[in-house]
Amino acid sequence: MTTVAPLPIAAAGVSLASKPVDQAGLKKAAQQFEAIFLRQMISSMRSASLGEDILGSNASDQFRDMADARTADSMAEKGSLGIANTLLAQFSPPAAPTLSPGTVGLPIKGPAGLAVNPDK
Repeated sequence: MTTVAPLPIAAAGVSLASKPVDQAGLKKAAQQFEAIFLRQMISSMRSASLGEDILGSNASDQFRDMADARTADSMAEKGSLGIANTLLAQFSPPAAPTLSPGTVGLPIKGPAGLAVNPDK
């Protein structure tokens, strides 16, 4: 049995330095993910039909699929389920804390959320 040693992160070409996030691209990707999710959900709902379609044909099925895809895209653009917003919140970098003028640092929280004074 041959074992392979893992590559160091630098040798693998992965950088741990933070890179600027393309918010517009992230928002577009999140909306597209929500649209795909909605398409799958609508498709599953359609396949769970209780009866046989009397006037059904391949053409009407194809038209219904296209209409369902457009409906899913429209719902995703409006943020109907909020999946895109959740993904944006998850993958966006956290905002840096802002300090007011004259503030040295943020208070340190101890057990039970009590402020701890490191000088004493």
